[in-house]
Amino acid sequence: MRSEDPTDRAAHLREPDRLYPAYVFDLDGTIYLGEGLLPGAERLITELRRRGIPVRFLSNNPTKDPEQYAEKLTRLGLPTPVGDIVNTVVTMTRWLLEHAPGQVVFPLGDPPLIRAFERAGIPMSEDPAEIDLVVASYDHGFDYRKLQIAFDALWFHRRARLIATHPDRFCPFPGGRGEPDVAAVVAAIEACTGVRCEQHVGKPDPAMLSLALADLDVDPAEAVMTGDRLATDVRLARNAGAAGALVLTGDSDLDDLAATAPEHAPHYVLDRIDQLMPRRLREELGWDDDAPSPT
Repeated sequence: MRSEDPTDRAAHLREPDRLYPAYVFDLDGTIYLGEGLLPGAERLITELRRRGIPVRFLSNNPTKDPEQYAEKLTRLGLPTPVGDIVNTVVTMTRWLLEHAPGQVVFPLGDPPLIRAFERAGIPMSEDPAEIDLVVASYDHGFDYRKLQIAFDALWFHRRARLIATHPDRFCPFPGGRGEPDVAAVVAAIEACTGVRCEQHVGKPDPAMLSLALADLDVDPAEAVMTGDRLATDVRLARNAGAAGALVLTGDSDLDDLAATAPEHAPHYVLDRIDQLMPRRLREELGWDDDAPSPT
């Protein structure tokens, strides 16, 4: 990655000049990283709520239940009801109930996804002869045994289809580290079977934003979707017809932005999340953009 010229960086930043009727946020790399809120997150969310503007949260990460996300946000200083959170545990469960009722699933995922399927009554099996859908997800227990089951269901029996919770390549960690995400699981299955993944139900699928706004009288065109990834967060905004904001606190950087086609580019580019608040309002509130914020 090239070193950034501060002048060049400033030239790429674009802030909104008005408030929107609703705000939707990615979580990892946008609101928090690891066990800490990112700069400006607490004061932005708190001020939006004080003004009566609804806030919703999305995550492609299915390793936690929505209840666990609500608990984490609350613990970090942002009390949040479960109903304000949509992740791929929610979207995959709903997709299976609506589009594949009664079909037998082989889930490659962590316990929160399995628990959601059990609660919803979705039939599951490890018998390749019974499997209708191989559901690839973020699976910390993925191993050769599971790969063999998926292989037999897809390649040998040729009866199953391959779908996935989301397309992310890796999950970012503090300190610039990360770990492989569902794309690695999908790639392993595709490589040995020749079967392509048919469906992702996380970002950038516009249905995820529609689900987040379902209890609000707000059209996606009047909402802002903010995140740290061009390929998922900003693409979701574009796909749904919402305003898209890229915050440079996570995965995507200015090099990625420069390589992005205009039709996939964000409407806004921010150094920190609280720059979603228009400048004139930040000045009225006494927010100092140059001073580091503890939250």
